[in-house]
Amino acid sequence: MKKEKVEIRYLAPCIWLLLSLTTIFLPLCQSFNYGQALSQSLLYFESQRSGRLPYNQRVTWRHHSALTDGLEQGVDLVGGYYDAGDNVKFGLPMAFTVTLLSWAAVEYGQQIAAAGEYVHTLEAIKWGTDYFIKAHTHPNVLWVEVGDGYTDHYCWQRPEDMTTSRRAYKVDAENPGSDVAGETAAALAAASMVFRRRNPHYSELLLHHAEQLFEFGDKYKGKYDESVGVAKGYYASVSGYMDELLWAAIWLYKATQKDQYLNYFLENAHDFGGTTWAINEFSWDVKYAGVQTIASMLSMEEKKHKQHEVVLKQYRSKAEHYLCACLNLNNASNVERTPGGLLYTRQWNNMQYVATASFLLTLYSDHLRATHQKLHCEKGEVGPDEMFAFAKSQVDYILGSNPMGMSYMVGYGPDFPQRVHHRGASIESSKENKGFIGCIQGYDSWYGRVEANPNVLTGAVVGGPDMNDEFKDERSNYIQTEACTYNTAALVGVFARLHQSHGDVYLLSSSLIASS
Repeated sequence: MKKEKVEIRYLAPCIWLLLSLTTIFLPLCQSFNYGQALSQSLLYFESQRSGRLPYNQRVTWRHHSALTDGLEQGVDLVGGYYDAGDNVKFGLPMAFTVTLLSWAAVEYGQQIAAAGEYVHTLEAIKWGTDYFIKAHTHPNVLWVEVGDGYTDHYCWQRPEDMTTSRRAYKVDAENPGSDVAGETAAALAAASMVFRRRNPHYSELLLHHAEQLFEFGDKYKGKYDESVGVAKGYYASVSGYMDELLWAAIWLYKATQKDQYLNYFLENAHDFGGTTWAINEFSWDVKYAGVQTIASMLSMEEKKHKQHEVVLKQYRSKAEHYLCACLNLNNASNVERTPGGLLYTRQWNNMQYVATASFLLTLYSDHLRATHQKLHCEKGEVGPDEMFAFAKSQVDYILGSNPMGMSYMVGYGPDFPQRVHHRGASIESSKENKGFIGCIQGYDSWYGRVEANPNVLTGAVVGGPDMNDEFKDERSNYIQTEACTYNTAALVGVFARLHQSHGDVYLLSSSLIASS
């Protein structure tokens, strides 16, 4: 079949809105301050901190919380992150969040530094990795959850007032959790690369734990939600653990350059689904697209990979399926879009899939540009500039270039969600309202209020609009108004990249409009 050059009709929704509906949507096609978005995104992680807050905490409406985590089990589990609007610490999404932040720092550290946010990025990563070191109390033991969603959801309390269960749950040799062990290993391996120059001792410590966790996850195979039943209703491991073991192996290879990890990644490529699963999402549960993307970039890096060319090309084929699905350039099995041009994967927290797609598209477009290649899709070839422009269109939608004219990143722009589904943000700060707010009192006095949240959850990316680009800013509408750490983490690198060179895309957009 003859491959034809694709007409760039999928570039940025705002371009086509401009051409066909100038008088209505022209204000939506605006330039965004990506440096500000980057700065605000890193503030969000300070809002999600659990434990004893540091002296330089910038989000002042938060205070110390959960200072006895792990005490019941005789282990120190103070610290880490709350994943979303509740007060539970879930290890699997927390680890994915740290992997994404570390990946952003590895790939776009210079751009983050140029924007003045490198130190804050390191602090966000280290808040997670310090916790993982504590949680890995034995080579074959990893504490993977503190608190549980069932009791937590009965209460609407600030984390500073928590009266819900803080029972901790672990995986071990008898109760395995290869998925959460693998993701935590990936997070620590990726972070070890970030800290290698600034803090070599800490970097080695992270790598030591990463290697032990990978060995544990590989030796004692099993899904963590079969061992920790309370996780199943909230972060069930639907994809299983094989993607996380491949994910951990490739990150350990990147961090150590040891052939044992490369061989593992290659030898298990088929049986673990790395070269057989064509996936249309990249998320806290499904890592295949990330695995396949890294493998695709590996194949061109060194001559030593030449002998593995066949397997790496198979990985690349599946990576291209994902990227082409995002660009609507597969003959079938593309990612759906809303009328306003937003990628749409599913109803609940759709923005996480938009954010991760934007990151992988940005990353791969830079790889193609550096290696003078194009993306090969069933409907034609795509250049790196077009890929990057589409990623930018998705970020611009998040920041306000959408039919609602609303920023789905809290605190950014003139109009953003005011009633985010978030316990701490929706109740007056313990520094302002020093009285204890009980479990039911929070629901009675704060949850049902029609007023805006008293605290702005700056930098949080909420679940976002439905398939018709519609959004209801209601606290009870948790499907759309709850934010998660991995939503924002996936955008840190993209914001930095756009801040560096957003003018390039506008030049491309201008040339398209001029030639239309």
